[in-house]
Amino acid sequence: MHRQHGITMIEVLVTIVILAFGLLGIAVFQSKASVGSIESYQRAQAVILLDDMSSRVRGNPDNVASYESTNIGTGDAQPADCSALGAGAARDVCEWSNLLKGAAETDSNTKVGAMIGARGCITLLQAADRTAGVCKPGIVQVAVAWQGLHATQAPSLDCGKNQFGDENYRRLISAQVLIPLLDCK
Repeated sequence: MHRQHGITMIEVLVTIVILAFGLLGIAVFQSKASVGSIESYQRAQAVILLDDMSSRVRGNPDNVASYESTNIGTGDAQPADCSALGAGAARDVCEWSNLLKGAAETDSNTKVGAMIGARGCITLLQAADRTAGVCKPGIVQVAVAWQGLHATQAPSLDCGKNQFGDENYRRLISAQVLIPLLDCK
């Protein structure tokens, strides 16, 4: 009768290899979950900023055309302090630019309150027409673009286009703001 030697050592080595692959799988999952968490945070911030500018445009219906602008935010020439600008579209765009740059939250003097490379665009899609019998409301499209962390399908709107390298990393949300004509007959 022969006794087998080393079986226990082989079983231990196989167990360690299986455990290593399991831990590697957990690490990959944790990494992907972290990226997903950052992506969802950025989307939530974009929704807040989109709603902010949509409200500003709705609050100033007589000057809707003054808001029209592209590439607001990262890389623009808006001042960090908008207090010198008078109330209205110019100040709203300046303040929105600073919010897109992350000014709402700071960490050791670093702006961290927005998305990566955030940019905003405001486009007048339809000018209001107060002509009697026509009464056509204004329509403004507000869009926020930023850089995502993994490739998806590129958005169809042009806001932020060619600003993030590969277009499949560009994220974008938009909303159309209807400017009603309450005094039109």
